Amino acid sequence: MPRLTVAVERFPIAGSFTISRGSRTEAVVVVATVEDGSFRGRGECVPYARYGETVENVAAFVDEQAAWIADGGGRFDLAGRMKPGAARNALDCALWDLEAKRTGRPAYELAGVAAPGPVTTAYTLSLGDPDAMEEAARGAAHRPLLKVKLGGEGDPERIAAVRRGAPDSRLIVDANEAWRPETIRDNLSACAAAGVGLIEQPLPAGEDGLLAEIDRTIPICADESLHDRAGLDALAKRYDAINIKLDKAGGLTEALKLAHEARARGFEIMIGCMVGSSLAMAPALLLAHHAAYVDLDGPLLLAQDRTPALRYEGSTVYPPQPELWG
Repeated sequence: MPRLTVAVERFPIAGSFTISRGSRTEAVVVVATVEDGSFRGRGECVPYARYGETVENVAAFVDEQAAWIADGGGRFDLAGRMKPGAARNALDCALWDLEAKRTGRPAYELAGVAAPGPVTTAYTLSLGDPDAMEEAARGAAHRPLLKVKLGGEGDPERIAAVRRGAPDSRLIVDANEAWRPETIRDNLSACAAAGVGLIEQPLPAGEDGLLAEIDRTIPICADESLHDRAGLDALAKRYDAINIKLDKAGGLTEALKLAHEARARGFEIMIGCMVGSSLAMAPALLLAHHAAYVDLDGPLLLAQDRTPALRYEGSTVYPPQPELWG
């Protein structure tokens, strides 16, 4: 009889991680484990307060599925039982891992996608004052792709400072909804001057209609404005790309469908993450072949990852070994 258990785990962050909504010094994750005889599948999620999630309610939502799992519930029925979000992601990824272990077939084969290979991930620079961000950029200037967290007022100075610190790196900027209609044009100009390649979620979700009206030369990527396939219709003319995160979509099952439908509509794909361990990143690597941008640097921001872990060499991340996931 399959047995579901839930655990909360904590991973200190190297220094701190700061975005427009605040700072933190540790990653707190929820891990779902489904065991069936000698087989065990695991999935990790990161609850996000922006979406009304707490560690406690996410862990409880997962735990509520224990009787259903014991009765043989599977991932194909999850969407009818749990809403998109972190809790469903943890359980969905655990069930993928369990199926891979039971069948002896890798998860990518079960998903019908190409075998994942090594990919280049973005490396995130936390929000700070321009001098601090320039120093951080200088320390990361050897990395080919940097993701720059912005915060609203003073962003043109931050963007210019990062470009001075890392003159050769490709840049993505992520405002996390912090820009406003009266500042967006100046911020877009600053991004263009710095050679930024992509801008994530400049305006608040639900208040982003202006994006359909303004002229721009840099692609705009939806993050908070999109969770799963149900949100794609609202993005027309506003966004050029979408950031797919398993914690938003509710797991790999929905994320694979979302990537397929988004590509059919002409959106570029970014594969993103919350700050978590290698166990959270591993399933997302099955989507990397769809992506123009990969942002799976969570473990690089931790003081120490879990064991076993993904292999990172600089900004190159390699596919997971079965001992970790899939």
